[in-house]
Amino acid sequence: TVHVLLLLFLARPCCHNSPAETCGIHAWADLTSAHYSAVKNREDSWFKSLFVRKVDPRKDAHSHLLTKNEESNLYKIQFHNVKPECLDAYNQLCEETLPSIHNDKYYPCELVGTWNTWYGEQDQAVHMWRYRGGYPALTEVMSKLRQNKEFMKYREERGKMLLSRRNQLLLEFSFWNEPIPRKGPNIYELRSYQLRPGTMIEWGNYWARAIGYRQHNSEAVGGFFSQIGNLYMVHHLWAYKDLEAREATRNAAWQHEGWDEVVYYTVPLIQHMDSRIMIPMKASPLQ
Repeated sequence: TVHVLLLLFLARPCCHNSPAETCGIHAWADLTSAHYSAVKNREDSWFKSLFVRKVDPRKDAHSHLLTKNEESNLYKIQFHNVKPECLDAYNQLCEETLPSIHNDKYYPCELVGTWNTWYGEQDQAVHMWRYRGGYPALTEVMSKLRQNKEFMKYREERGKMLLSRRNQLLLEFSFWNEPIPRKGPNIYELRSYQLRPGTMIEWGNYWARAIGYRQHNSEAVGGFFSQIGNLYMVHHLWAYKDLEAREATRNAAWQHEGWDEVVYYTVPLIQHMDSRIMIPMKASPLQ
């Protein structure tokens, strides 16, 4: 390497308007500096490689490690952003159509809840469906609904009222409650967490313990993680009597030994988080 540097140095033309020896000193300094930087970068890369976290091989998908069993329920959550002037008509349309699907045993699905966002994104509706039997049940329902003239008319009318819509397919965490109908009145909070890729198992390990701190007022409704849509997304659904009860319940969690540790270790796993306060529609099983 030194020989190459020396040849390059000798071959370098002299700077204009400068003595030859001065140019030579500058050229030699440039070359040796570049050589030192290259060597240092290689050493740094080698040193850092010693601390790269090794990934343990797994024999199963994360979803199987986090859910109750291989035949876990599949959930679909829908977010509909409604034209402000159409919100009342949209709600009425949903209340006329969605319960008929929920109550018809011909469709292997259930309406878990349907809400309007109170605080968060305005003029928004959120619907959650459960498909008992997983993906086959979802495929069956979608196929049957395409043959349902009433539902297709509902979709056509609904489309005229929407600005945008999106959905996700979710699985439920094994350590959370399965959502069941509730009597109201309640408000609901949907807390959504975008996790850093590769941290879902770690999140699940911490929350398997943390959920015990949040059951005292029966506020825990359901916990889910995405399979299709935005990936590494977690949704926690909570129920409270009102905003004051929400504040009191959340503050009480800090009195339990271990809750602060869960928060400390899970916050670094989050890239982005969002909270919606939602009011149930009349047709929602979760009131």
